[in-house]
Amino acid sequence: MFFTDLFGKYRNSIAIITPEGLSMSYGDLLDYSGELYSKINHRCLVFSLCRNTPDSLCGYLSFLANRVVPLLLDDSIDSELLDGLISVYKPEYIWLPESRTGEFADYSLVYKKDEYSLVRLERDRYFEIYDELALLLTTSGSTGSPKLVRISYSNLEANARSIIEYLGITDQSRPITTMPMSYSFGLSVINTHLLQGATILLTTKTMMEGDFWAFLKREKANTMSGVPYSYEVLKKLRFFKMDLPYLTTLTQAGGKLNPDLNREFVEYCRATGKRFFVMYGQTEATARMSYLPHEFALEKIGSMGHPIPGGEFYLIDDNNNYIDDPETVGELVYKGKNVSLGYAEKGEDLSRGDDNNGLLITGDLAKRDSDNFYYIVGRKKRFIKLFGNRVNLDETERLLKNIVPDCACVGEDDRMIVFITNSEHENHVLEYLTKKTGINVNGFLIKLIDTIPKNSSGKTIYSALPLK
Repeated sequence: MFFTDLFGKYRNSIAIITPEGLSMSYGDLLDYSGELYSKINHRCLVFSLCRNTPDSLCGYLSFLANRVVPLLLDDSIDSELLDGLISVYKPEYIWLPESRTGEFADYSLVYKKDEYSLVRLERDRYFEIYDELALLLTTSGSTGSPKLVRISYSNLEANARSIIEYLGITDQSRPITTMPMSYSFGLSVINTHLLQGATILLTTKTMMEGDFWAFLKREKANTMSGVPYSYEVLKKLRFFKMDLPYLTTLTQAGGKLNPDLNREFVEYCRATGKRFFVMYGQTEATARMSYLPHEFALEKIGSMGHPIPGGEFYLIDDNNNYIDDPETVGELVYKGKNVSLGYAEKGEDLSRGDDNNGLLITGDLAKRDSDNFYYIVGRKKRFIKLFGNRVNLDETERLLKNIVPDCACVGEDDRMIVFITNSEHENHVLEYLTKKTGINVNGFLIKLIDTIPKNSSGKTIYSALPLK
């Protein structure tokens, strides 16, 4: 079982260190896990409001090791959205930070440990849970939607073992957290390193804070991960000029990195003896489906690489026929043991078995070169037609980022709406689009907003854009 034997195996090793100087051994995690589970003592559903803190992490590990099923949510989730999820899935308990216990004052407080509390939501009945269901995560970009990804114990372990293999994670690895643990990429960093007995530098500090960098340097972090937005921030912070001899591995997933920025980081890593891995994944496949070996990071720039160990890719056309020819765009399909069980959209779905059977139709459009390296070219559903021209909204965004720092493109046939944050760029954006696409200026509408809405992992929240 995932994590069951972990704590004892590395009992005396340090599992986590915080910026405040707190350290916990794997033995400490074992003690905490048992103490928390003794207050529950049976398999059930728990909502866990997560932060990158020891109590939040210990809750997650306790649930997983003792076959309690957690739904991981960001601790800052809006109260109304949280109430909606509670009404749909009827959890028996909520594991939440002290700052939010007041919202559940009418329920039973059954356990308190430092900054977190376990609250029991007493009900007449709870939903049946499939025996192999281990974890629930929100779908990418979700803002309170009841649609959840159902992940099994074997999904978690298969994906973690694959990542450990291709990244070469060992007990000497020291990653620093840069993404929330409720986000599948951030969670996979935690899972993979704990499985190897590594020490995680656990922090809620962001890259924009001096304390983050002081912590990273003091504890000699050797691994750092991020989404494309993270790397944009790093460049603004003059990362290339920092003295970071202990930092040896950088990994990137969560979207396609701007080609120029990608090249800058690859060249920097090669010049400083570091490894740079570009990866591709979806929550529906537990975290990651492919990686670009760092040796090919420059030669195959822009590629998401090969399937992870144990995984397989192929492409299909609009009629679901296999595409054998290289350099031909099709929808990407993935096969592997890390493919999730499927979705849940209501409480009754928690009892569902394996709907996917190891097969995931990703919704992403990709191509394969003659060396069998794969390249994402866009989302299947992120296309519109402008005056008969098929336009990829993701590609348009990437194109525009050559001239504007932040933008978002949405739309429907014959009208693309481009959101920008600086009025000085408005005319330039219009001219650039019409020149690059050859499409009439009437096909584009530029809208000025204060900020582009993004979730905690830096992805644009398209549903939050003011369309009217």
